[in-house]
Amino acid sequence: MTLKLSPACCLLICAAALSGTPALAQTPAPRHVETVASGLERPWALAFLPGGDFLVSEKPGALRVVSAQGRIGAPLTGLPAIEFAGQGGLLDVVLDRDFERSRALSFCFTEAGAGADKGRNGTALARATLKADRTGLEQVQIIFRQAPKMEGRHHFGCRIVESADGQSLFLTLGERFTGMQRAQTLDNHLGKVVRVLKDGRPHPDNPFVKTAGALPEIYSLGHRHPQGALLDATGQLWIHEHGPQGGDEINRVLPGRNYGWPLITYGENYGGGKIGAGITHKDGLEQPVWQWTPSIAPSGFARISSSAYGADWQGSYVVGALKFRQLQRVSLDAEGRIVGKPQVFAQDIGRVRDVREGPDGLLYVLTEDEPGRLLRLKP
Repeated sequence: MTLKLSPACCLLICAAALSGTPALAQTPAPRHVETVASGLERPWALAFLPGGDFLVSEKPGALRVVSAQGRIGAPLTGLPAIEFAGQGGLLDVVLDRDFERSRALSFCFTEAGAGADKGRNGTALARATLKADRTGLEQVQIIFRQAPKMEGRHHFGCRIVESADGQSLFLTLGERFTGMQRAQTLDNHLGKVVRVLKDGRPHPDNPFVKTAGALPEIYSLGHRHPQGALLDATGQLWIHEHGPQGGDEINRVLPGRNYGWPLITYGENYGGGKIGAGITHKDGLEQPVWQWTPSIAPSGFARISSSAYGADWQGSYVVGALKFRQLQRVSLDAEGRIVGKPQVFAQDIGRVRDVREGPDGLLYVLTEDEPGRLLRLKP
């Protein structure tokens, strides 16, 4: 089924006056939203299988193959126990670059605590191999667990990015809401980006491996709740993260840097009132490349490497917005600075949970409303 959006919904809000570029509506921008599959249950992440099929995670705990024709398969077997509560559940899934040869993948999820951690939970990262018949996972191994586990149902983070050399994995970790102050200390994984080798060992070049008292997996700190992550064309890591009430951010993540939460923020407490000293800048703390106030509740992050939508769109980033049910396009200059403002080009398409560029160069989107849908944006 193809749904044609109205011009008000689908045409880009141009930034010609800000950037001096031609009106982008003259390029073959996304004009149609095509439903590939409908009937998913709270879909969270999308990966592209060889041959045209899709692998989709559902937050309640199922991983499914969706055929190129839109048929939704049965849940794959072999997943570990997953705690589905609040913002937690089965979250990101990423295929290795050599998946066609190895069938190896990574996924992250909310893991319940046991023993002394009973009643607590945390983000875990696992490696596995997809069975040749695509009915289940095998060789499943949990390679990393966020420490400490905590009580609560919020801010698990959980976006995975394979490094440019294919040897390691970045994982974004939320500060679990009640652990916000601990995002500033190095004795825990709360509010951090970590980098581990594919067997779970800390990357030997991580910035804090020789720092006394620091957890060696930590790559950067001072994050709140990152739910979008990607590499740019140079292999540089970028993330976006939820602010509180206002102050959602895009950050270029560099090793050892502190991104400020909760010491600096452009947001405020829910219901109003400053957070901490109520400041937005402080020496030694990184500024976001972009911040949204009011919040858009960003989720999903893609870079358009193809020319499918025209030369003006090539190299742009696309961010999904849960709150405003839309996609926004972000343009950067050669120095990595935002050109103009993020531009809305798809409005009211649903609560966007993930957005990815497919092997065909087109954008694919997961929406989590009932029924959850897999969408394709066509020029």
